[in-house]
Amino acid sequence: MPDNQHSLPPRPALLRIPLFRLLAINLAIGACAAALLVGGLLWLNPGHLRELIFADRAPGIALLVLLGSFLITFGSAAMGSAIMLQGRKEDKEDDGQRGGGHGSRLAVQELTQRAHTR
Repeated sequence: MPDNQHSLPPRPALLRIPLFRLLAINLAIGACAAALLVGGLLWLNPGHLRELIFADRAPGIALLVLLGSFLITFGSAAMGSAIMLQGRKEDKEDDGQRGGGHGSRLAVQELTQRAHTR
């Protein structure tokens, strides 16, 4: 075996699955966005939020709840958008048309075209 194959560290079995890898990357992107938002909220202090959190006896709990809720929100939004964009890449490669339902027509468009052709 060549030496370059031994230099690569083995990847965990889950990261070999493309769908799981896609979801993990987008979850990390959502987690970074959540951390930036919580940090920005604490820095900007809108409505004295930072003062309210740190005036409590256990500010860590409030920070964990805030970070956890943003992590769930932004992580799931990033993963969901990545899943929904998967079909667009395949459509563009197959026939060169735009994906996302741009080829389908609405019922109103069908009816107006039928009315004009009669």
